[in-house]
Amino acid sequence: MNLDPQTTSRPGAISIRGLGKRYGTGMFAMRGVDLEIAPGELVALVGASGCGKSTVLRLLAGFETATEGSIHVDARPVAAPSPERGVVFQDYGLFPWLTVRENVAYGLKQRRLPRVEVAARADEFIGLVGLTRFATSFPQELSGGMQQRVAIARVLANRPAVLLMDEPFGALDALTREQLQNELAQIRRSVGTTILFVTHSIEEAVYLADRVVVMAGGVSHGVPGQVRAVVDVPLGQERDTTAPEFNALEREISGLVHRGLDRAA
Repeated sequence: MNLDPQTTSRPGAISIRGLGKRYGTGMFAMRGVDLEIAPGELVALVGASGCGKSTVLRLLAGFETATEGSIHVDARPVAAPSPERGVVFQDYGLFPWLTVRENVAYGLKQRRLPRVEVAARADEFIGLVGLTRFATSFPQELSGGMQQRVAIARVLANRPAVLLMDEPFGALDALTREQLQNELAQIRRSVGTTILFVTHSIEEAVYLADRVVVMAGGVSHGVPGQVRAVVDVPLGQERDTTAPEFNALEREISGLVHRGLDRAA
């Protein structure tokens, strides 16, 4: 199915307003974050370590509670983790004693869905990530890239409205990372899920995202992390990393990341 990512009637609208998180030290890790994400949009968060990128993702996932502000998905407040907001981490988190099919089906079984539906959905999303031949394999028999595909399939099988990805390709070699970037772009066009993608790679952000959110500040800078800028990526679906337009956007975003807070509002 090829869904239009801009169809506003679909689920997956994210509204973040005045978001702040303070830890035990008393200092805010990030503060005053405002962001609106449309259904089906892929937004990348970039910035130096400690600027609050992963904190925003954890708050949106419901793993932590905000100190200030609010987060809504489809007008409902985020109060706890939910299958509606699937998370993919750099660490694949697969159960080594379960096969690929069993790993992908695990969440569906926990939700007590009918057995026939569990099997059909597991096979559907294993096929979507190109691992049908490996459905009965165990994680240790797969490469790192294949294991990350299983992790993505496991989340997507729950048909979440929002997919949260925290440096999902950071531990992979350059060739595998590029391949999975291409596959994620294809999966996103097929499924149409809203995606918030945290990465340190500006090239990866420009390659994948509709918009890139640049964050700056953080504890190491002595100020709360905040949104520095939001940059549109009007490059279409097929993107060439060697094209002048691509490189111009990459340079613009790199400048924003390295400029820090000297021009922050």
